[in-house]
Amino acid sequence: MDATQTVPVVTIDGPSGSGKGTVSREVARRVGWHLLDSGALYRLVALSGRLHGLAPDDTAGHAALARAMDVEFGTDAGGAERIRLGGADVTADVRSEATGQGASRVAAWAPVREALVERQRAFARPPGLVADGRDMGTVIFPAARLKIYLTATAEERALRRHKQLKEKGSGANLAALSREIAERDQRDSTRAVAPLKPAHDARIVDSTGMSIAQVVEAVLAAGRAQGLWS
Repeated sequence: MDATQTVPVVTIDGPSGSGKGTVSREVARRVGWHLLDSGALYRLVALSGRLHGLAPDDTAGHAALARAMDVEFGTDAGGAERIRLGGADVTADVRSEATGQGASRVAAWAPVREALVERQRAFARPPGLVADGRDMGTVIFPAARLKIYLTATAEERALRRHKQLKEKGSGANLAALSREIAERDQRDSTRAVAPLKPAHDARIVDSTGMSIAQVVEAVLAAGRAQGLWS
């Protein structure tokens, strides 16, 4: 049985840099629901492959890691994101640009996606789930009660990512980031398996020029209108 038949699910999909991760975490926190960061799972597959010395094109090896990974999502005492792989804190490695590029590559492989389908659906537990990704509303939770497709212009998304990296003390070239985002958009939207696109019944939210708080409120209002929370 589809988990969305018994547990309410809200999906928030969108391209890289649209703010869906930050928005999803805040919405889940505000309503007290569970959170699925599906993008982090694909990043963890790419990172695991690198740590295990797999060839970049070893599809079967990456799919095996996707099934076997020991993953834990959590927060530290200050509420900051913490991701553990095999008990080790890999948060910084997971969020690196190199891992993000690797994730976009392995996410295009059908065996990897198939290995993660049931793992992702298992995150749907009472009282509800906010699922963040690229195919949450189209493939993983097609019966979700509310589907949001969060987007923004490529220029705005590059600026946001540039700001994030600077705040973390990482050097970043804005022009290079813009090229990488454009390349990733092209790869994610044209892949043969679960391409990035809005679900037919998704609400499109263009966050260009909007603050995170404004986007969060828009999602919360949509959920209230559906009777998902008060």
